[in-house]
Amino acid sequence: MTSAPRQPRAAAFLVAAGIMLSRVAGLIRQRVFAHYFGNSDVADAFSAAFRIPNFLQNLFGEGVLSASFIPVYARLIAEDNEEEAGRVAGAIASILFVVASILVLGGVLATPWLIDAIAPGFSGEKRELTIRLVEILFPGAGLLVMSAWCLGVLNSHRHFFLSYISPVIWNAAMIATLVAFGQSLDRASLAEALAWGSVVGSGLQFGIQLPVVLRLAKRLRPSLDARAANVSTVLRNFVPVFIGRGVVQISGYVDTLYASLLQTGAVAGLLYAQTLYMLPVSLFGMSVSAAELPAMSSATGDKEEVAVFLRKRLDAGLRQIAFFIVPSAMAFFALGDVISGALYQSGEFGRADAVYVWAILAGGTVGLLAITQARLYSSTFYALRDTRTPLNYAIVHVTVSAALGWLFAFPVTAALGVEPKWGAAGLTAAARLGGVVEFLLLRRALNRRIGRTGLPRAYLAKLWASATFGAALGWAAKLVVGTDWPLLTAVAVLVPYGLGYFGAATLLGVPEVRSALGRLRRLRGGR
Repeated sequence: MTSAPRQPRAAAFLVAAGIMLSRVAGLIRQRVFAHYFGNSDVADAFSAAFRIPNFLQNLFGEGVLSASFIPVYARLIAEDNEEEAGRVAGAIASILFVVASILVLGGVLATPWLIDAIAPGFSGEKRELTIRLVEILFPGAGLLVMSAWCLGVLNSHRHFFLSYISPVIWNAAMIATLVAFGQSLDRASLAEALAWGSVVGSGLQFGIQLPVVLRLAKRLRPSLDARAANVSTVLRNFVPVFIGRGVVQISGYVDTLYASLLQTGAVAGLLYAQTLYMLPVSLFGMSVSAAELPAMSSATGDKEEVAVFLRKRLDAGLRQIAFFIVPSAMAFFALGDVISGALYQSGEFGRADAVYVWAILAGGTVGLLAITQARLYSSTFYALRDTRTPLNYAIVHVTVSAALGWLFAFPVTAALGVEPKWGAAGLTAAARLGGVVEFLLLRRALNRRIGRTGLPRAYLAKLWASATFGAALGWAAKLVVGTDWPLLTAVAVLVPYGLGYFGAATLLGVPEVRSALGRLRRLRGGR
């Protein structure tokens, strides 16, 4: 059997490093945003507007292209068929450009109706501002679609770092806009300026990747020929992934719809919380999944050899994911007010807002490990050229999330006698529970196909025990230092938490501690 190059950890590290820098930039952007907008009506308007054109980016973006384009393109690269690889890459780029352009134009024209569908709770000036913001943001989403095509090419050539660090420049453009105009414009005008800053940043993100893509894809040939065999394979695989991603995105828009019917601040609160809990998902789920997909797709041999190879890679990836996701979930659940306070508490964003985001974060930790592992299971199906199975289970995910979301946000909140805005925590809990169902279905289906996979219960028990011990140390530290100084509190609480987790995991014999510390030593040694 000729398998893919054995460099998953190095590739995953490069992806994680790029994602880490881009996510840190995103957190800085959100902190500056919170400083100027807090949980106001303008914050709600921008948060809702930000989601609508992103629907286009997410439909045609990274995850969809990774699932449909990379398996075909990476195989052609592995076979040294540069001519056909260039033809496929050029055709996909051309088709994406045409389709994205049409959808951008249609989206701009249909914006008022989109707002009524996505945020029916908005009215008056809040609705009008949201419409203006969406009309500005849509072209930037089209540029980010082309940026995702660049990512597909770069990842197939094992150039991971640039593709995942490029969003830093997009975030930098938005941060610069806020800093430059934050003191001179009113909130509504500043929101419009920020939307334009996002469009400029989108263009810069695409532009920084394009020269390297053109150098790697030496035989790139733009065309609209969708009938060529490999191009049609990409498009055929694209359709179910496109529908699946669209279905998953519908879940996010249902959350926005429900949140728009709650009190002011619910939509913005969801975005603040999403930025935080997507950090570990991106760092430890997307990084491993993105690094493994090209490697898994390049595997050759008979059916049993491929199955053995995939099981080995999958189980190793799951252990990497769990080692970092479990403490992340526990930190959000037990210490979320410390985390949100340190990152957002400034200017218009106060202590009460930090506690509110904590509640939403706590809901989001339900099933955080499951939905992160589900990404790697989906990538394994994509490597097997099966895009329909993940689609079917994505539909189940959305159905469960939408039903539970309505139940938790409205009847349950009312029955508990709390303010309606706390229903936002129920929305995130419902979404994660839907993700748990999806994960269980994906694992069962893949186990039937390639054999038993998954994490041993004893291993998970050690991780959760270690995280619980760390959380106890963190809570003790919080009781001592208080919460009056958010940054100081975060250092005083999260350092003992992290040391407690790593210490307990070491005593319990978790092998990933040694590998993680070894990687840090190699970095310090400059190797």
